[in-house]
Amino acid sequence: MASLCLMNSLPVPPSSSHSPKLTETSLPPSPLVLHSNNNHSVSARALKPIVVSGDPPTFVSAPGRRILAVGDLHGDLKQARSALEMAGVLSSDGQDLWTGGETVLIQVGDILDRGEEEIAILSLLRSLDKQAKAKGGAVFQVNGNHETMNVEGDFRYVDSGAFDECNDFLEYVNDSEDGWEETFTGWVDEFERWKEQRTMSNGYWGPWNLVKFSNYLGQRQKGVIARSILFRPGGPLARELARHAVVLKVNDWVFCHGGLLPHHVAYGIEKMNKEVSEWMRGLRQNDNTPNIPFIATRGYDSVVWNRLYSRDAPDLVDYQDKQVCSVLEETLQAVGAKAMVVGHTPQTIGVNCKYNCSIWRVDVGMSSGVLNSRPEVLEIIDDKARVIRSKRDRYSEELQAVAYT
Repeated sequence: MASLCLMNSLPVPPSSSHSPKLTETSLPPSPLVLHSNNNHSVSARALKPIVVSGDPPTFVSAPGRRILAVGDLHGDLKQARSALEMAGVLSSDGQDLWTGGETVLIQVGDILDRGEEEIAILSLLRSLDKQAKAKGGAVFQVNGNHETMNVEGDFRYVDSGAFDECNDFLEYVNDSEDGWEETFTGWVDEFERWKEQRTMSNGYWGPWNLVKFSNYLGQRQKGVIARSILFRPGGPLARELARHAVVLKVNDWVFCHGGLLPHHVAYGIEKMNKEVSEWMRGLRQNDNTPNIPFIATRGYDSVVWNRLYSRDAPDLVDYQDKQVCSVLEETLQAVGAKAMVVGHTPQTIGVNCKYNCSIWRVDVGMSSGVLNSRPEVLEIIDDKARVIRSKRDRYSEELQAVAYT
């Protein structure tokens, strides 16, 4: 099979052979701001540079920045673009240009599964991060349970079209003469052409017959093999995911997929991020440590699976509700944050907050593979949070905002 002979020439993201130490990097300072392209307050001073600590990023100081949080995308590129355009950070001309200036964008995980354009979304976000840094902004991702499941080889929720995208992407990478970063960020511009070519060459049109069914099975097998190559620990896309944390603290806000608990903080969020990253890079297979970082990725109370803060049971008694609030308060105090932002559990009422707005739930199930709901984005400016539900909301001064002191 073609997919099996690509490993020798397959470019992969760079990786160190030793455990990464906590690092601190500064992104370039933003230029002098005389107006705002998002119609926010005018500033005549240059913002201080964004400072990122940790590898993968764990603590981010982003003074004066507008912060956006986007929930689960699940392989739906159209909805992802719609959310980013609505929030004012992506051009609407189809060129996929960063228009957010100094904005900091955080996507809270679950880009994979339930949709067929997963790698294209990963490619888009990587491209936008590169563009944003040049403007004094940044794009961050945190890994969710569907990212860790795929690195484990659990493909139960993979869309059939996503297997095809994996096979196309693997062949595209093998054909590319560029380095990994250029190749990877270019996929979002190329995948439609590859998809069209595959559809035509496989003769998808016309009635089904034994030959077509045989070709379909062969294509599916190639897709499964391609996905295994790409996402297994040490694989190219697993190493790409390893660049991202499972817990990220930006200013006084903490972002994760499922939910942070006191024992996670006691264990150490830098330690968790490092262990998950090393596992995804394939660096934990030959030592005596557990292969899969359990506290971050396994179990109902792990960081990527926890639903304590986001699932509202109609029969939840008052004392249980108070208990959850107490756990949240303890967690935020331990990590030194004012509020937490999570995804993971679709909110049928849209982005919302609970427990005195110390928890924000931003998964609205926007993917067509989930609820196909209207995209919504959480915006945080000067510790005031509000929900953007349409382009018009970006310019509205009448929406309520929650202030934190």
